[in-house]
Amino acid sequence: MAVMRKVIIDAGHGGEEPGAIYNGRQEKNDTLQLAFDVGNALERRGIQVAYTRVNDVYDSPYEKAMMGNQSGADLFLSLHRNAMPVPGTASGVESLVYSDGGTAALFGKNIDEALASVGWTDLGVKERPGLVVLRRTKMPAVLVEAGFIDSEKDNAFFDANMAATADAIADGIVKTFEELERRVPVSGEEPGFYLVQTGIYRLRSNAERELSELRAQGFPAFLTARDNLYYVRAGAFRELDSAAAMERRLRNLGYNTIIVKSGQ
Repeated sequence: MAVMRKVIIDAGHGGEEPGAIYNGRQEKNDTLQLAFDVGNALERRGIQVAYTRVNDVYDSPYEKAMMGNQSGADLFLSLHRNAMPVPGTASGVESLVYSDGGTAALFGKNIDEALASVGWTDLGVKERPGLVVLRRTKMPAVLVEAGFIDSEKDNAFFDANMAATADAIADGIVKTFEELERRVPVSGEEPGFYLVQTGIYRLRSNAERELSELRAQGFPAFLTARDNLYYVRAGAFRELDSAAAMERRLRNLGYNTIIVKSGQ
């Protein structure tokens, strides 16, 4: 990869908060084991790794989000196991994101597709804006539900394919970094997209300042240069609803945004 990238991995639950429990099996133990395997897989791929926990301790979701924000990581990955009110009624993996658009949605989609390639049923990317580790993290964040802990089928697959599952998650992360690095920083926008624009500047230095600010908060921001002006845009979406969700998120942070079509 062209530059050093860093991921912080959150093993869900811990300590007095075991998460979901099924036949004595505790979610907190599965997530910690998977976190270490994913971390090792990422390091083998040249990606720097940090963890919110490395033993059986409890930190609140707010504390975990703060750890992520202070880590200098580019991406936040939270690992969990799913459960249903009626055990054994569901199976598969899914990725939860704050908003189904931008880098986080790409991050989740790439992980889900990689997990499907090793045999997991892909339940898709879903919005969960109420989850603290997705709402309070400044970088793109995904919570992966690695199978259902109350499913005998999923537990058997989880145990037998731990290394393959970890490698798949790592491959999804690598793919995300590679796709982000291929994005064109100026000009040459692909037509047919809704773009969330935060500013227009005559001086490139001013545009780059806002660009850096947006990227530091985890937004998929980029520049477009045309007619001696620099346009700062934070996301390109095929669907207008996804662009509108991103615009609302940016407006809540104080940005004066508009949605434009690519080529405008």
